[in-house]
Amino acid sequence: MIDVLKVTDSVTVDPFNVMLKPRGAICNLDCKYCYYLRKEDLYPNSSFRMEKNVLEKFVKEYIAAQAGPEVVFSWQGGEPTLMGIDYFRQAVEFQAKYSRPGIRVTNAFQTNGVLIDDEWCSFFRDNEFLLGISLDGPIELHDAYRVDKGGDGTFDDVMRGIDYVQRYQVDYNILTTVHSVNSKHPLTVYKFLRDTIGAKYIQFIPIVEKMNVYGTDQWSVSERSVQSEDYGDFLLSIYDEWVARDVGTIFVQIFDVALAAWSGMRPGLCVFEETCGSALAMEHNGDLYSCDHFVEQDHLLGNLMDGNIVDLVSSSQQKEFGLAKRDDLPKYCLECEVRFVCNGGCPKNRFIFTPEGDDGLNYLCAGYKQFFTGINISMNYMASLLKNNRPASDVMAWIEIEKLDWIRRVNSVNRNDSCPCGSGKKYKKCCMI
Repeated sequence: MIDVLKVTDSVTVDPFNVMLKPRGAICNLDCKYCYYLRKEDLYPNSSFRMEKNVLEKFVKEYIAAQAGPEVVFSWQGGEPTLMGIDYFRQAVEFQAKYSRPGIRVTNAFQTNGVLIDDEWCSFFRDNEFLLGISLDGPIELHDAYRVDKGGDGTFDDVMRGIDYVQRYQVDYNILTTVHSVNSKHPLTVYKFLRDTIGAKYIQFIPIVEKMNVYGTDQWSVSERSVQSEDYGDFLLSIYDEWVARDVGTIFVQIFDVALAAWSGMRPGLCVFEETCGSALAMEHNGDLYSCDHFVEQDHLLGNLMDGNIVDLVSSSQQKEFGLAKRDDLPKYCLECEVRFVCNGGCPKNRFIFTPEGDDGLNYLCAGYKQFFTGINISMNYMASLLKNNRPASDVMAWIEIEKLDWIRRVNSVNRNDSCPCGSGKKYKKCCMI
């Protein structure tokens, strides 16, 4: 008989999620931009394997702390498949043991896809795991930075893993990092994921590697990092393709976040929430950190084995960490017209200065502003559709009408007439170019 906790045994706090690192920073790849590989240095001489007692305690307390109808376990790394299938079979058993009536336990599993085979896919399918698979585009773009320990590209290995996942009909999404190479080819990336891979759910994660400018107190980024304006161009180019033909069939995370914000709801993604602190990370030994991007000594909340997860998550240290995102915004952000959706972005990227010289501006600010202002008209239209109980996909018919109207307007002007876009410039100096 399944050992079920009594409902009265559950202790709830504000909703939170923990990214589990059962293998720590250990990975079978050596992606050049990976920020987490260096976290191995935090635990010298460690086995980098989450022990059974740590896993069981976490599962029990995590389920008890969640008030909603669904409890999501998020497995990350490093590379979690390096733990082996039996480890996750044990995790599923613990989840069944400590579940309670009225809730659904689910698992999200982020992987590079290299080790996926028949046995893994059978397990994922039978236990309804949702996979996130890292893929940066076609081979020349993916292999630019996603390499193995020998420095060789990993594209073919990842594609083999995706083939297994698709044959077993395992639910998956694609996580694409946007860096200095693939950011120059937005439609190549998007059409490859959509048409060649057949991906329906896509995330675009910007690579920003912060580096100190030698001899100063200022910061720059690595050559692998995406330039802010390039990130804005990348998102806008893909959005224009998506809004014209893929609304309702392809789901791009940042587009969904934007539509939620334009519809008056919370963005729903920690990067764009007003405060943070609800997305934590737990290392292999039970150390709990404020955030996956702040796995460092100053943001260590404590160890799971020394107390209760509720006490750690609700600590004053974690509350201060979460509120600082809102309270430390510079005036430039507070007065910005897209603050309602951006909220200053992730604190890890707030290391440049505002035009007025205040610190704390997000490195990606220019790109975010370019993207969010560029989608304003069609986002307002989709939000209006939803408000009137119509599908957001109806925007595509509207886009087609707008295109035909634009063609008619352009065909009616001469080179030296005012441009029909309303810029005030002559057509030959504006949209004719």
